[in-house]
Amino acid sequence: AIMEAAMEAGAEDVESDEDGHTFFTAYEALSDVAAALESALGPAKSTTIVWRPKTLTPIEGEPVGTLMKLIDTLEDDDDVQNVYGNYDVSDEDLEKFAG
Repeated sequence: AIMEAAMEAGAEDVESDEDGHTFFTAYEALSDVAAALESALGPAKSTTIVWRPKTLTPIEGEPVGTLMKLIDTLEDDDDVQNVYGNYDVSDEDLEKFAG
């Protein structure tokens, strides 16, 4: 039912997990898709614009540790609102280098 509502509203993609559903659409269509989804499914928890990469860059081994340190440092900075990346790291490397 969620996927059908998303397609009818014009969303490009839907991801669902235990926290709820995330709908993806083009920037230009955000308000129209959000309004259509709200009328079909009810009010959203939030509607935000986020950067989603079109291509991913694979990172393996020691550079993963450096990348994780950089991301942690950026996220800890009070002047930084959001951190986005186009990296593709395996779950094993993430566990190995997670701070």
